[in-house]
Amino acid sequence: MTATTTGTTAGAREHARAQEAAATGTVDTMPTRPATGWPSPPSEVDPATLVHAETVAGGGYTHLAVARGTHVRLTDHRGDACAHVLAYRLDRPWERLNVADTVKVQWQVYLTAGHLLLSDQGRVLASIVGDTSGRQDALYGTTTRARNDERYGDGSAQGPTPAGRELFALAAAKHDLSRRDLPPSISFFQGVRIDDDGRPVFEGSAGPGKAITLRAEVPLLLLVANTAHPLDPRAFISTPLEVLAWRGEPTRDTDPLWDAAPEGRRAFVNTREDLTARGIA
Repeated sequence: MTATTTGTTAGAREHARAQEAAATGTVDTMPTRPATGWPSPPSEVDPATLVHAETVAGGGYTHLAVARGTHVRLTDHRGDACAHVLAYRLDRPWERLNVADTVKVQWQVYLTAGHLLLSDQGRVLASIVGDTSGRQDALYGTTTRARNDERYGDGSAQGPTPAGRELFALAAAKHDLSRRDLPPSISFFQGVRIDDDGRPVFEGSAGPGKAITLRAEVPLLLLVANTAHPLDPRAFISTPLEVLAWRGEPTRDTDPLWDAAPEGRRAFVNTREDLTARGIA
């Protein structure tokens, strides 16, 4: 057999296509194109509605732009993923997740199903419609390059122990956003509780197979960094994270979530008025 050379355009093309063929069926941390080819969608989801299907490697990241009503499910199949999440209005990315307002407005620091992810404009970016984990953190954000350099020896995005801020910077750049556009994030699957003395207690994972499902209430951009939590006391560990998205309907005023709390209703009304004025709703 003649060896393939990459010294010519034709040879480089042949080599690249051979590499793609060799990877088919053997690489389990990559997007599936098209998403409808995902081998095992949730039983309640029509495979024809899938718009994004991916397994994000430990220490990796992803980004996805979705329409209103889209459901995005994050699943920690092995029990040591940590999904650090940022959310932006896709049509106006300067409006973005404000974790402080999300916590303050809803009088709740432990977010779960029925809670909302709010922007600093008092509008709903996404609602949490499913949570089998119960482990999350809205206080401590993600890891930084300096901290991971100090703790693990390397916090670079391409290194073995990447910092969440570095991964977010790469994901943001895909949408013409920079480091100045990275606010504090929320994380799922590795929990933190505050004890009676006001000190953080790292709870870790609830175990393998847990999932969080978000519903986009506006055209939404999500950035997801899958890397160790900053309070995780163990040596660096980060296992793959499944990310699935499928078409659905945004929350209507007949949905019980609208009236679950007066603060939430006000945020939904603010969102509807803005979308209506812009011809989106």
